[in-house]
Amino acid sequence: MAIGNNGNSAPAEVSGGRISFKAADPTRKAFFWLGAFCVVYCARPEDWIPGVVYIPVAKITAILAIWGLFTSLGRTKRTFKDLPKEARLLLIMTGLLYLRAFLSPVWRGGAVTGTMDFSKIYIAWVLVFLLITTFDRLRRIISIQTFSVVVVCAVSLVKGHSTPRLDGVLGGIYGNPNDLAFAIVLSLPFALAFMVTARNAVIKVFWLCGMLMMAVAIFMTASRAGFIDLVISGSVTLYYFAIKGKRPYLIVATALVGVVVMAAAGGKLYDRFAAMSGEAYGSYEDRKYLMVRAVEAIEHYPIFGIGVNDFVSYSSPIWREVHMTYLQIGAEGGIAVLILYLMFFWRGFRNLKILRQTKNLDPDIVLFIGALQGSLVGFVVGACFAPEAYQFFPYFAVAFTATLLQTVKEQEQGPGTAPPPPKKPYHFLEVYADRGTTGAVSPVR
Repeated sequence: MAIGNNGNSAPAEVSGGRISFKAADPTRKAFFWLGAFCVVYCARPEDWIPGVVYIPVAKITAILAIWGLFTSLGRTKRTFKDLPKEARLLLIMTGLLYLRAFLSPVWRGGAVTGTMDFSKIYIAWVLVFLLITTFDRLRRIISIQTFSVVVVCAVSLVKGHSTPRLDGVLGGIYGNPNDLAFAIVLSLPFALAFMVTARNAVIKVFWLCGMLMMAVAIFMTASRAGFIDLVISGSVTLYYFAIKGKRPYLIVATALVGVVVMAAAGGKLYDRFAAMSGEAYGSYEDRKYLMVRAVEAIEHYPIFGIGVNDFVSYSSPIWREVHMTYLQIGAEGGIAVLILYLMFFWRGFRNLKILRQTKNLDPDIVLFIGALQGSLVGFVVGACFAPEAYQFFPYFAVAFTATLLQTVKEQEQGPGTAPPPPKKPYHFLEVYADRGTTGAVSPVR
């Protein structure tokens, strides 16, 4: 096990110590392409880099990651037999969604297409679990996701500076301002973890600026649900970082930054809250109607639902998604899929509970456990206000909890030999910032 400051040794594979990938590692290519897939999904370069839209980069990176994994089978640290219960729940859930798609009473073609898009998460989930076998790799993938959201926020602010709510600035998972706010809330805890654990002042400043940009973007979306979600998720994150982690300055700094950002960029959000008794009444009635229609869909199609993404058609004449994830998955997938869905995310919280009860973990790991807790709480709360049943970020978070727990268990069962000192720092942003390090690795901090 990785240990904090009590003097015990910690294997470099689990601790926050800097390690390097050996050239003989059979999974290094597959891991590289997994990272590339995360960049494509999380940063959506096709929306803001000219010409990329004509290249199927998501499919290319996914195929290459799968190819890299299969070419390394038999030589990997983990096998398909090691997949946790979460993977089986996700697989069964995906299979049921396919079954309903081919039997959809609303729009069969749309349901099949939607289910095919969603099923990519199972492949990505398995790749994450099988390929991320060290804490170092876990940090790399999480940093890719978080850095991508920072980039998306920057692009959105530049492209949407003249729009009221950053609406439609980017496509896909960021096309709706509420969806953009949701993604920011799920990623902010990780940005805070990277800032706190950074060993270089330049990197700390970078992540601080990144969080400021994310905060401005979330206020610019003017998402009321996003703001409420931010307050709750942020409170949970600060509990682990500031109170349990004994960093009270984070509470003071967060309050000051929040006041400044709200004063500078919160005007539209304030207007939307103030209008809740007036012009927002129509929005309230629409959402109430959609929820009633979702309940009706569950009543009429309780076994398999109406099909992925088919609720928009089912909700006519409004033609919108129901703004509650749990009703969305229940209406489109049926009660069985809803139960599997809840069980899947409950497993994520269970993994974190086991990790929190584990003794002598490295301080960096403890911080990222708190960040994962804040992110998952942000999902559970945000899911009450938005249709996010098929957004990949929450599924990734559960995968991160599963692979971290498995990594810790593997080190308990057989610590093995610590790898040699690295030639480069572990964090992709510290490659140039830490040139002055001696290369010595100490697992004790």
